[in-house]
Amino acid sequence: MLSKIVRPLVQTQIHLLANSMATRSTLIETIVRWLGYLGVQAHITQLEPTSNQIKVSLTVGQPESCHPADWQKILHNLQVSSESSNGSKLRQSSLNPQQQTHLARLLAYLIQVGHPPSTLEWETLKNHLISLNLDPSLQQEIKTALKVPQTGEHLIEKIDPDVSAIALPIAFSIAWLDGEINQEENQALKALLEAMK
Repeated sequence: MLSKIVRPLVQTQIHLLANSMATRSTLIETIVRWLGYLGVQAHITQLEPTSNQIKVSLTVGQPESCHPADWQKILHNLQVSSESSNGSKLRQSSLNPQQQTHLARLLAYLIQVGHPPSTLEWETLKNHLISLNLDPSLQQEIKTALKVPQTGEHLIEKIDPDVSAIALPIAFSIAWLDGEINQEENQALKALLEAMK
C-alpha cells in the first residue's frame, strides 16, 4: 500500500536531515528529488525556518508528462486570474450538478472504507472538510451520501478526468486523515490517478 512505501522513505529522509551537517542543502536536494519523482522540475528560491515550520518557495517548470498546450493554458490562466483562498471552491463550482454528486459519493466512499462510522464523528469530519476549503453544498452532499453504503467500483469506473483532477488531492487528504491508507483507499487513489491520464 502507498503508506507502507512512502512512510519509511519519509522517515529515512527526516533522520538523514536531522543528522546532516548540511541540513539546508540536503533539504533542498530532497525536495527537488521528490518533485522530480513526479516529473516536476523544481528550483528552490527560498527555504527558511519560521516558528515551528519551514517556509519553502520554489519555481517549477513544465512537468514531463504535461502536454505543452495544457502547460500554456495553465500559465495563461495564472496570468489572467489572481490566486485566491477560494481556489478549491472555484474549481468545485465548475462542476455540473451530476459531477458534484458523483464527487460527493466518491468522497463518502473513501470516508466509509477508511473510517468506521463509530470512529469518526460528523463534526470532526466537517472541520476537516472546511479546512480543505470544500464548498458547503458539497459538504452537505457528502453528509447525505454517508447515510447509505457506497460502492467503490461503480463510482470509480464512471469518473471523468475533470472530476478526478479535483477529487484526487481531496481524496488523499481524507484517506490520510487517520495517518494510514488501507487497501481500498489505495485502490481508489490509484484509480483517480489513472482517470486523469
